[in-house]
Amino acid sequence: MNYFEAAALAVVEGITEFLPVSSTGHMIIVSSLLGISSDEFTKIFTINIQFGAILSVLVLYWKRFFQSIDFYLKLFIAFIPAAFFGLLFSKKIDALLENVQVVAVSLVLGGVILVFIDRICKEPEDASKVSGKRAFVIGLYQCIAMIPGVSRSAATIIGGMTQKLSRKTAAEFSFFLAVPTMFAASAYKLLENHEAITTENLPILLVGNAIAFLVALIAIKSFISFVTKFGFKVFGYYRIIVGIIILVFLWMGYDLKVV
Repeated sequence: MNYFEAAALAVVEGITEFLPVSSTGHMIIVSSLLGISSDEFTKIFTINIQFGAILSVLVLYWKRFFQSIDFYLKLFIAFIPAAFFGLLFSKKIDALLENVQVVAVSLVLGGVILVFIDRICKEPEDASKVSGKRAFVIGLYQCIAMIPGVSRSAATIIGGMTQKLSRKTAAEFSFFLAVPTMFAASAYKLLENHEAITTENLPILLVGNAIAFLVALIAIKSFISFVTKFGFKVFGYYRIIVGIIILVFLWMGYDLKVV
């Protein structure tokens, strides 16, 4: 992997990680178009640059992370289901990650749901708060994102909206929940495959994290403003298009892989 390829993947990660569009699906398309090899370092790179994306949430919402113990309690409650099922089915999840067709179908189906989610879960007149019960339900929805292509952001935002949260509140809680979830998943994979990082490729990894951090800052701020005004329909149509593109590539015989 060279610096250009690293920058391209980092930009994709920064834009798509917190948007309900599936970062995995976009990684497949970009890596295939650029011909990026799916070696051990590439795999650890795509996971590790999530640290840069996580940092953007901490920087943008740092005051929220110092507000109360109750804030952390709700995050912990929401994190429990993913931690439990993630450890229980880690091997099966890894096997699913190799199936690009699963990613494409998940993109399309998730897109259809997002097209209609604003009608199904109408914006509440009174802003609702995230209770412990609602946090746990959102955590259960997050487990659905273990299926590649579903999108962790999409699953948790939809989960929040089914719990009568406003679009903004659901999206922001999704961002907050990403911190412990993505950190745990990334740290676990990093410990498993740390030997793939060498003194030669470490600078590429650091540059990737820096780019993912900067791009995610812009993506989060833009997303909150957009979704508050216009809802999720645009993201639904976009997911459907991306999923169809991947399926067409597969039908044409392209050897697509999850990096």
